[in-house]
Amino acid sequence: MRRAFFAALLLVALPAQARDSLGIWNSWGAFSDAGVPRCYAIAMADAPPGRANELQPYFTVGTWPRRGARGEIHVRLSRKLGPTGTVTLSIAGQRFALVAGQADAWAADQRMDAAVVAAMRSAASMSVTARSASGRVFTDTYLLAGAASAMDAAMLGCAQN
Repeated sequence: MRRAFFAALLLVALPAQARDSLGIWNSWGAFSDAGVPRCYAIAMADAPPGRANELQPYFTVGTWPRRGARGEIHVRLSRKLGPTGTVTLSIAGQRFALVAGQADAWAADQRMDAAVVAAMRSAASMSVTARSASGRVFTDTYLLAGAASAMDAAMLGCAQN
C-alpha cells in the first residue's frame, strides 16, 4: 500500500515524462528517464501530522550521463523562500549550506554533492531547514532507509545507457 502511494506521489511531483521504475526501497524510489537521459533516486519528505505544505517537498540524487554529472542533489522545499533565504541540510551532525532558489536548493559544487551522498549512506535521517517567504522557519525531514539502494540503482540504470 505504501509503495503504491509513494509511486503515485512521485508521478504528481515530477514533470510528466517517460520514466521507468528501477525499484522502490522503503520510502526511496529509483527511476530512469531515457528521453533526457537521466536517472535519479527520490524520496518525499516525511509529512508531520497537521502541517499543510505550500509545495510537495522531495529530495533527489541524479545522474545525467550526457553532462557527465553523477550524484547531483536537488531539494524541492515545502515552502517558498524569502529574498534572503538560506537552506541548511543536516545529516548526522554535518551541516551543508545549500544554494537556494525560490523553492529549490542544490549543492554548491561537486564536492558538496559527493559529501552529501556519502553522509546519506550512513545516516538514519536528514533534515532541510530554511526560512519561508512569510518569515517562519520550517524543516523538511527525510528518512534514509533505502536511500543507498535507490542511489545505487539510479547510478547503475544510467551506466547502461
